[in-house]
Amino acid sequence: MRKDHNKFRGTGVAIVTPFKKSLAIDFDAYEEIINHVINGGADYIVVLGTTGEASTLTKHEKKALITFSVEKINKRVPLVVGVGGNSTSDVVLAIHGTPFKGVDAILSVAPYYNKPPQEGIFQHFKTISEASPVPVILYTVPGRTCSNISASTTLRLANECSNIIGIKEASGNLDQITQVLNRRPQDFLVLSGDDALTLPLLALGADGVISVVANACPGDFSEMVRHGLQGDFIQGRKIHFKLMDFISALFADGSPAGIKAALEAMNLCKSYLRLPLVPVNKEVNKMINDHVSTLILK
Repeated sequence: MRKDHNKFRGTGVAIVTPFKKSLAIDFDAYEEIINHVINGGADYIVVLGTTGEASTLTKHEKKALITFSVEKINKRVPLVVGVGGNSTSDVVLAIHGTPFKGVDAILSVAPYYNKPPQEGIFQHFKTISEASPVPVILYTVPGRTCSNISASTTLRLANECSNIIGIKEASGNLDQITQVLNRRPQDFLVLSGDDALTLPLLALGADGVISVVANACPGDFSEMVRHGLQGDFIQGRKIHFKLMDFISALFADGSPAGIKAALEAMNLCKSYLRLPLVPVNKEVNKMINDHVSTLILK
């Protein structure tokens, strides 16, 4: 049985990193968002992911965010930390430099830019799994990385690396995801990496989601996931349809710009981003604000 894999069933929130106008990390807002998602019913928190703008953070900032997250979460929910990259040796060094006290797992993205073959991807994650003192969740998101973890590679890693406990699947390829769901070991997690596909994937047997929209509406989204895990798709569909236009709006002009616009409308943080990311355009911002008014602040 894979260690602690059941901790990560349900709704994980890929939490944003709020910035001040100076673009320093806004730790006060960060604490508010942590409490917002936990009090809303999220099952765990993911920091230093794509939504957390990890690619623009320094090593010092990453360590500070991990330490702060551990302190403020205070064991209320599990914590997953993003540790990935396109140099295997650099990822191993990052793992060795990560403060793991209070951290329950790492999320590691498929290596980008290099365009490695599947054998290279397998060896990359096998090396990471051997270096990590905590369980590893794979992350495939070819729309961002141009690097896909194929179904056969995912299954090979699932069967050969006991420290790899699951995958965040954001390929959008239902055939690929279905192959993994159908042939995976019983204790290997498949987590949706796409808010809009979460309920359909739960119907196919997925174990949950690592969500962007749940930064704003953790209550509704977590409830939808619970309905899906319980097989109550009538109630799950009601929430899915309620949120679908909001989810589309959040990604209409880039993420995490969209979710930061929503959180600003909720007075949880400002929508500052570090270049090369910029805030959403005026039309999308109005659309997001309208959804926040009708769905969340009503």
